[in-house]
Amino acid sequence: MIIGIIIATAVVAGVGIAIGIILGLADMKLHVDVDEKEAAILEVLPGNNCGGCGYPGCSGCASAIAKGEAAVSQCPVGGAPVAAAISAIMGVEAGDMARKVAFVHCNGNCDNAEKKYDYVGVSDCRLMSQAPGGGAKTCSYGCLGGGSCVSVCQFDAIHIVNGVAVVDKEKCKACGKCADICPNHLIDFIPYEAQEAVACKSQDMGKIVNSYCKAGCIACHICEKNCPAGAITVDNNVASIDQEKCAHCGVCVAKCPKKAIAAL
Repeated sequence: MIIGIIIATAVVAGVGIAIGIILGLADMKLHVDVDEKEAAILEVLPGNNCGGCGYPGCSGCASAIAKGEAAVSQCPVGGAPVAAAISAIMGVEAGDMARKVAFVHCNGNCDNAEKKYDYVGVSDCRLMSQAPGGGAKTCSYGCLGGGSCVSVCQFDAIHIVNGVAVVDKEKCKACGKCADICPNHLIDFIPYEAQEAVACKSQDMGKIVNSYCKAGCIACHICEKNCPAGAITVDNNVASIDQEKCAHCGVCVAKCPKKAIAAL
Protein backbone atom coordinates (compact mmCIF):
# COMPACT_ATOMS: atom_id res chain seq x y z
CA MET A 1 0.00 0.00 0.00
CA ILE A 2 2.72 2.43 1.02
CA ILE A 3 4.83 1.46 -1.99
CA GLY A 4 1.85 2.17 -4.28
CA ILE A 5 1.40 5.63 -2.75
CA ILE A 6 5.11 6.37 -3.18
CA ILE A 7 5.03 5.26 -6.81
CA ALA A 8 1.91 7.32 -7.53
CA THR A 9 3.50 10.37 -5.88
CA ALA A 10 6.68 9.90 -7.87
CA VAL A 11 4.73 9.57 -11.11
CA VAL A 12 2.73 12.75 -10.40
CA ALA A 13 5.90 14.61 -9.45
CA GLY A 14 7.65 13.36 -12.56
CA VAL A 15 4.77 14.44 -14.78
CA GLY A 16 4.75 17.84 -13.10
CA ILE A 17 8.47 18.28 -13.64
CA ALA A 18 8.14 17.22 -17.27
CA ILE A 19 5.28 19.66 -17.87
CA GLY A 20 7.29 22.41 -16.19
CA ILE A 21 10.26 21.76 -18.44
CA ILE A 22 8.05 21.71 -21.54
CA LEU A 23 6.35 24.99 -20.59
CA GLY A 24 9.72 26.56 -19.85
CA LEU A 25 11.08 25.56 -23.23
CA ALA A 26 7.89 26.79 -24.93
CA ASP A 27 8.15 30.13 -23.16
CA MET A 28 11.74 30.50 -24.32
CA LYS A 29 10.76 29.57 -27.87
CA LEU A 30 7.66 31.76 -28.08
CA HIS A 31 8.84 34.68 -25.98
CA VAL A 32 8.32 38.07 -27.56
CA ASP A 33 10.36 40.97 -26.30
CA VAL A 34 8.14 43.82 -25.15
CA ASP A 35 9.18 47.26 -26.33
CA GLU A 36 9.63 49.29 -23.15
CA LYS A 37 8.53 52.47 -24.90
CA GLU A 38 5.41 50.76 -26.22
CA ALA A 39 4.51 49.54 -22.75
CA ALA A 40 5.09 53.01 -21.28
CA ILE A 41 2.97 54.65 -23.97
CA LEU A 42 0.16 52.15 -23.43
CA GLU A 43 0.28 53.01 -19.75
CA VAL A 44 -0.44 56.72 -20.37
CA LEU A 45 -3.10 56.22 -23.06
CA PRO A 46 -6.67 56.63 -21.72
CA GLY A 47 -7.67 53.03 -22.38
CA ASN A 48 -10.99 53.77 -24.10
CA ASN A 49 -10.10 51.60 -27.11
CA CYS A 50 -12.44 53.81 -29.16
CA GLY A 51 -10.50 53.55 -32.44
CA GLY A 52 -10.53 57.31 -32.91
CA CYS A 53 -6.78 57.21 -33.50
CA GLY A 54 -7.26 55.00 -36.55
CA TYR A 55 -5.70 51.93 -34.93
CA PRO A 56 -7.32 48.84 -33.36
CA GLY A 57 -7.50 50.06 -29.79
CA CYS A 58 -4.97 51.65 -27.48
CA SER A 59 -2.46 48.79 -27.83
CA GLY A 60 -2.40 49.24 -31.61
CA CYS A 61 -1.92 52.98 -31.19
CA ALA A 62 0.90 52.48 -28.67
CA SER A 63 2.66 50.06 -30.98
CA ALA A 64 2.43 52.44 -33.95
CA ILE A 65 3.74 55.40 -31.94
CA ALA A 66 6.62 53.37 -30.50
CA LYS A 67 7.62 52.30 -34.02
CA GLY A 68 7.48 55.88 -35.28
CA GLU A 69 4.54 55.09 -37.55
CA ALA A 70 2.16 57.44 -35.75
CA ALA A 71 2.48 60.88 -34.19
CA VAL A 72 2.81 61.34 -30.45
CA SER A 73 -0.47 63.26 -30.68
CA GLN A 74 -2.27 60.37 -32.40
CA CYS A 75 -4.77 59.87 -29.56
CA PRO A 76 -7.64 62.38 -29.90
CA VAL A 77 -9.17 61.38 -26.58
CA GLY A 78 -6.06 62.03 -24.52
CA GLY A 79 -5.48 65.38 -26.16
CA ALA A 80 -2.55 67.62 -25.30
CA PRO A 81 -1.77 66.16 -21.83
CA VAL A 82 -1.37 62.62 -23.19
CA ALA A 83 0.57 63.88 -26.21
CA ALA A 84 2.98 65.66 -23.86
CA ALA A 85 3.47 62.51 -21.78
CA ILE A 86 4.09 60.37 -24.87
CA SER A 87 6.51 62.94 -26.32
CA ALA A 88 8.54 62.69 -23.10
CA ILE A 89 8.66 58.90 -23.46
CA MET A 90 9.68 59.16 -27.11
CA GLY A 91 12.10 62.01 -26.49
CA VAL A 92 10.54 64.33 -29.07
CA GLU A 93 8.62 67.60 -29.08
CA ALA A 94 4.85 67.24 -28.85
CA GLY A 95 4.13 70.39 -30.83
CA ASP A 96 0.90 72.32 -30.73
CA MET A 97 -2.26 70.22 -30.63
CA ALA A 98 -5.40 72.28 -31.01
CA ARG A 99 -8.39 70.63 -29.40
CA LYS A 100 -11.25 69.79 -31.73
CA VAL A 101 -14.86 68.88 -31.05
CA ALA A 102 -17.70 67.44 -33.07
CA PHE A 103 -20.36 69.73 -34.54
CA VAL A 104 -23.69 68.71 -36.09
CA HIS A 105 -24.40 70.80 -39.18
CA CYS A 106 -28.17 70.87 -38.76
CA ASN A 107 -30.68 72.95 -36.86
CA GLY A 108 -33.71 71.29 -38.41
CA ASN A 109 -35.32 70.50 -35.10
CA CYS A 110 -39.00 69.79 -34.48
CA ASP A 111 -39.77 73.52 -34.45
CA ASN A 112 -37.90 74.38 -37.66
CA ALA A 113 -38.20 71.43 -40.02
CA GLU A 114 -41.26 70.13 -41.85
CA LYS A 115 -42.09 66.42 -41.89
CA LYS A 116 -43.51 64.32 -44.72
CA TYR A 117 -44.89 61.69 -42.38
CA ASP A 118 -44.56 60.24 -38.89
CA TYR A 119 -41.90 57.56 -38.73
CA VAL A 120 -42.74 54.47 -36.67
CA GLY A 121 -39.98 51.93 -36.24
CA VAL A 122 -36.55 51.31 -34.79
CA SER A 123 -34.88 54.53 -33.67
CA ASP A 124 -31.69 54.16 -35.67
CA CYS A 125 -30.59 56.72 -38.25
CA ARG A 126 -29.15 54.11 -40.59
CA LEU A 127 -32.51 52.35 -40.78
CA MET A 128 -34.47 55.61 -40.86
CA SER A 129 -32.45 56.80 -43.85
CA GLN A 130 -33.71 53.75 -45.77
CA ALA A 131 -37.33 54.72 -45.20
CA PRO A 132 -39.29 56.28 -48.10
CA GLY A 133 -37.87 59.66 -49.09
CA GLY A 134 -34.72 59.12 -47.04
CA GLY A 135 -36.55 59.70 -43.77
CA ALA A 136 -39.58 61.45 -42.34
CA LYS A 137 -38.22 64.99 -42.73
CA THR A 138 -38.86 66.90 -45.93
CA CYS A 139 -35.19 67.87 -45.95
CA SER A 140 -33.22 64.85 -47.13
CA TYR A 141 -29.94 66.36 -45.87
CA GLY A 142 -30.90 66.95 -42.24
CA CYS A 143 -30.48 65.15 -38.94
CA LEU A 144 -32.82 62.17 -38.71
CA GLY A 145 -32.91 62.30 -34.92
CA GLY A 146 -32.64 58.53 -34.48
CA GLY A 147 -29.74 58.74 -32.07
CA SER A 148 -27.24 56.41 -33.74
CA CYS A 149 -24.54 58.93 -32.82
CA VAL A 150 -25.71 58.91 -29.22
CA SER A 151 -25.49 55.12 -29.03
CA VAL A 152 -21.81 55.00 -30.08
CA CYS A 153 -20.52 57.92 -27.99
CA GLN A 154 -18.56 56.59 -25.01
CA PHE A 155 -18.33 60.01 -23.40
CA ASP A 156 -22.01 61.04 -23.11
CA ALA A 157 -21.15 64.03 -25.29
CA ILE A 158 -24.03 63.96 -27.78
CA HIS A 159 -27.78 63.86 -27.26
CA ILE A 160 -30.96 64.27 -29.26
CA VAL A 161 -32.55 67.59 -28.33
CA ASN A 162 -35.90 68.45 -29.89
CA GLY A 163 -35.30 66.03 -32.76
CA VAL A 164 -31.70 66.99 -33.59
CA ALA A 165 -28.32 65.74 -32.33
CA VAL A 166 -26.48 68.32 -30.23
CA VAL A 167 -22.87 68.02 -29.02
CA ASP A 168 -21.68 68.99 -25.55
CA LYS A 169 -18.24 70.28 -26.51
CA GLU A 170 -16.99 70.11 -22.93
CA LYS A 171 -17.41 66.32 -22.96
CA CYS A 172 -16.50 65.64 -26.60
CA LYS A 173 -13.17 63.91 -27.19
CA ALA A 174 -13.31 64.00 -31.02
CA CYS A 175 -13.00 60.23 -31.28
CA GLY A 176 -14.92 60.30 -34.57
CA LYS A 177 -17.45 57.54 -33.90
CA CYS A 178 -20.46 59.85 -34.22
CA ALA A 179 -19.22 61.15 -37.57
CA ASP A 180 -18.61 57.65 -38.88
CA ILE A 181 -22.10 56.39 -38.08
CA CYS A 182 -24.11 59.40 -39.33
CA PRO A 183 -25.71 58.33 -42.65
CA ASN A 184 -26.17 61.94 -43.77
CA HIS A 185 -22.57 62.91 -42.94
CA LEU A 186 -23.65 65.88 -40.87
CA ILE A 187 -20.94 65.69 -38.23
CA ASP A 188 -17.41 66.94 -38.59
CA PHE A 189 -14.82 68.51 -36.31
CA ILE A 190 -14.15 72.14 -35.59
CA PRO A 191 -11.74 73.86 -33.19
CA TYR A 192 -12.88 73.94 -29.57
CA GLU A 193 -12.42 77.72 -29.69
CA ALA A 194 -14.72 78.14 -32.72
CA GLN A 195 -17.52 80.61 -32.07
CA GLU A 196 -19.50 80.30 -35.32
CA ALA A 197 -20.49 77.34 -37.48
CA VAL A 198 -23.02 76.77 -40.25
CA ALA A 199 -25.80 74.55 -38.90
CA CYS A 200 -27.00 73.31 -42.28
CA LYS A 201 -25.82 70.94 -45.00
CA SER A 202 -28.71 71.23 -47.47
CA GLN A 203 -27.67 71.65 -51.08
CA ASP A 204 -31.16 72.53 -52.31
CA MET A 205 -31.99 75.88 -53.84
CA GLY A 206 -33.07 78.60 -51.43
CA LYS A 207 -36.71 78.52 -52.53
CA ILE A 208 -36.91 74.80 -51.79
CA VAL A 209 -35.14 75.15 -48.44
CA ASN A 210 -37.63 77.85 -47.44
CA SER A 211 -40.45 75.41 -48.07
CA TYR A 212 -39.28 72.89 -45.49
CA CYS A 213 -36.97 74.53 -42.93
CA LYS A 214 -37.11 77.79 -41.03
CA ALA A 215 -33.39 77.63 -40.21
CA GLY A 216 -31.87 76.27 -43.42
CA CYS A 217 -29.19 77.99 -45.48
CA ILE A 218 -30.71 79.58 -48.62
CA ALA A 219 -27.37 80.45 -50.23
CA CYS A 220 -28.16 84.17 -50.22
CA HIS A 221 -24.40 85.01 -49.96
CA ILE A 222 -25.08 87.70 -47.33
CA CYS A 223 -22.66 86.08 -44.86
CA GLU A 224 -20.04 85.69 -47.58
CA LYS A 225 -20.31 89.31 -48.66
CA ASN A 226 -20.19 90.69 -45.12
CA CYS A 227 -17.40 88.54 -43.64
CA PRO A 228 -14.47 90.93 -43.04
CA ALA A 229 -12.01 88.04 -42.84
CA GLY A 230 -13.09 86.39 -46.08
CA ALA A 231 -13.66 83.17 -44.13
CA ILE A 232 -17.03 82.23 -45.64
CA THR A 233 -17.78 80.75 -49.03
CA VAL A 234 -21.02 79.51 -50.53
CA ASP A 235 -20.70 76.35 -52.59
CA ASN A 236 -23.40 73.90 -53.73
CA ASN A 237 -26.04 76.20 -52.24
CA VAL A 238 -24.69 76.09 -48.69
CA ALA A 239 -22.32 78.33 -46.75
CA SER A 240 -19.20 77.06 -45.00
CA ILE A 241 -16.72 78.71 -42.68
CA ASP A 242 -12.95 78.36 -42.91
CA GLN A 243 -12.18 78.23 -39.20
CA GLU A 244 -8.52 79.06 -39.77
CA LYS A 245 -9.49 82.38 -41.33
CA CYS A 246 -12.43 83.14 -39.05
CA ALA A 247 -11.88 86.17 -36.80
CA HIS A 248 -14.84 85.29 -34.54
CA CYS A 249 -16.41 88.68 -35.10
CA GLY A 250 -19.97 87.33 -35.18
CA VAL A 251 -21.01 89.38 -38.23
CA CYS A 252 -22.19 86.27 -40.10
CA VAL A 253 -24.41 85.22 -37.19
CA ALA A 254 -25.97 88.67 -37.02
CA LYS A 255 -26.46 89.03 -40.78
CA CYS A 256 -27.85 85.57 -41.63
CA PRO A 257 -31.56 86.06 -42.37
CA LYS A 258 -32.40 82.42 -41.62
CA LYS A 259 -30.24 82.10 -38.50
CA ALA A 260 -28.55 79.13 -40.13
CA ILE A 261 -25.20 80.10 -38.61
CA ALA A 262 -24.92 79.08 -34.99
CA ALA A 263 -23.17 81.11 -32.32
CA LEU A 264 -21.26 78.59 -30.23
